[in-house]
Amino acid sequence: AAKDSAALPTFDPHLGFPERKERVMTATHQEMNEAQIPYKFRDYCAHHYIMWMKCRRDKFPFSISGCKHEAHEWNYCEHLDYIMRMKEFERERRLLSRKKRIEEQAKITIET
Repeated sequence: AAKDSAALPTFDPHLGFPERKERVMTATHQEMNEAQIPYKFRDYCAHHYIMWMKCRRDKFPFSISGCKHEAHEWNYCEHLDYIMRMKEFERERRLLSRKKRIEEQAKITIET
């Protein structure tokens, strides 16, 4: 069952996870606009990116070595976000194949 990676999920995010917390953005649109964050970095890790860029600005010209912690925090957040998106994609793929398998089984049962 091929799935378009850009498509929105078709299953309820709480299916199988009744107490699952919704992901929320920490940085607001206003904060991102004021910090002039490029659109490609406006994700769930934008607050870490803002802190990293603020550190680089404050510690310039020594920002390469002085902001490693902030850079690491942002990279780690991006890594966790990537893992979360891949898990969601895999979950969606498995639920779609499960749905297809159940429909085929129901079709076979009806025919017999």
